[in-house]
Amino acid sequence: MGMSQSYGPPPGDRQDMIALIRAAVEPGVTFFDTAEVYGPFTNEELVGEALSPFREQVVIATKFGFESGDAQAGLNSRPEHIREVAEASLTRLKTDRIDLYYQHRVDPDVPIEDVAGAVKDLIQEGTVRHFGLSEAGVQTIRRAHAVQPVTAVQSEYSLWWREPEEARLGRARAEAVRGGRRMMQKRKPGNSGLEVSALGPR
Repeated sequence: MGMSQSYGPPPGDRQDMIALIRAAVEPGVTFFDTAEVYGPFTNEELVGEALSPFREQVVIATKFGFESGDAQAGLNSRPEHIREVAEASLTRLKTDRIDLYYQHRVDPDVPIEDVAGAVKDLIQEGTVRHFGLSEAGVQTIRRAHAVQPVTAVQSEYSLWWREPEEARLGRARAEAVRGGRRMMQKRKPGNSGLEVSALGPR
């Protein structure tokens, strides 16, 4: 995100940022998170160009949920809009699938069940692999998970903001008992380390 907006001006030009992302892959960084609203759009384009030579080695996450990719224009998680945004993100990311597709912010005007159902359709079609939620409450996570398993929850969490500890982390642990071990961890025979997860590269 900081390569395209926020936290001050970009720390370098586009080619510098592409080189930096590619340099991160070599020592083993495999997870890259972006969103249509970062830029808007330019961060997805940057990530797509930088990672295209390494697509089978990395996991790409992006997000939907704003009108026209503009946070100032308001929220929009209508199912038809989710599909439109996914198709545009796939083009910008130069890929045929989104590994992890987050709702960027919960839209109070669209039932979360409809949102989860729309992403479920994309998963069944093969253009999305996993569903995530960003800054969602416990009840929202529970309702979404009942329609389409929620693989990841992204929330602000730091020494200065500990609210997720009150409920969301407990919910995540409860779901991990049923699904997280299957989705996120798999041990290699005779090896105590963890193998690439279900979110890992193909």
